Amino acid sequence: MANLLKGDVVADAMKGWLAEKNTELIQNGVLPCLTIIRVGEWPDDLVYERGILNLFKEVGMQVRVVILPEEITQPALEKVFAALNDDDTVHGILLFLPLDDGLDAEPLKKMINPDKDVDGMCSDNVAKVFLGDDSGYAPCTPMGVMELLKHYEIPLSGAKVALVGTSLVVGKPLSMLLTGENATVIMCHSKTVDVAGICQRTDVIISATGVPRLIKKEYVRPGAVVIDVGINIDRVTGELCGDVDFEDVEPIAGALTPVPGGVGVVTTAVLATHTLWAAEKAMLKALGKDDEAHSVITRRVLLR
Repeated sequence: MANLLKGDVVADAMKGWLAEKNTELIQNGVLPCLTIIRVGEWPDDLVYERGILNLFKEVGMQVRVVILPEEITQPALEKVFAALNDDDTVHGILLFLPLDDGLDAEPLKKMINPDKDVDGMCSDNVAKVFLGDDSGYAPCTPMGVMELLKHYEIPLSGAKVALVGTSLVVGKPLSMLLTGENATVIMCHSKTVDVAGICQRTDVIISATGVPRLIKKEYVRPGAVVIDVGINIDRVTGELCGDVDFEDVEPIAGALTPVPGGVGVVTTAVLATHTLWAAEKAMLKALGKDDEAHSVITRRVLLR
């Protein structure tokens, strides 16, 4: 029976620092603020949004939600985005992706101020992840995985990790973060031959494909660690489920994240962390302390 790697335990361990840092910044005249831009009413977005609102409220942080209609035009969306980009009271911007058909996120990724890009979507921050530059923001989900692995003391140095899913949002940046911890990472994608066989030979399996219950028991070596990044809607039951077939894998794995209740809540805590660092950077730059602002480390694991 697998040891459950519960995300709320990790997030709870981070909340003390989040509340203290938020209070420190408020005492220095800065009110850290995240603004969410949501187009329409996608169920996955609403789940994430509720989690953000709850955690930010718990640690005393400010979050605003800009809700836009599905029929919004590209120019109108870019105008809203530009206004938030220029608003000094906004320290972090989170755009829920993917956008509806007819809307293009690429211009927004190019527009965003890298210092407000707390989910690491612009090219400057993406490049910093691959260059190992700690002054940029990695996407929150990969950082959430790293926080969870560190909290539960999962050995990474020298470990073989199968990473199923190669998106620029999760898979690719996560591969860099894992390599930075001296793990040997094997990337698996839709054209990979014998994904199950590859996974069977690794110590850690991380799935971020968005394919419900893709990972079955035949993928898992007995005692392996299985991290489920997927958040999917079961088409039959309407319930949330992950990329991993939990009931099938749980008797075999040594450790396993649940869905919901696993990586997602840690991702939200990372988002709060990035927002606080963004607020601190903005404060230092306003004081003319650009060198100190640059030295604020935004891509580290808190729970070392």
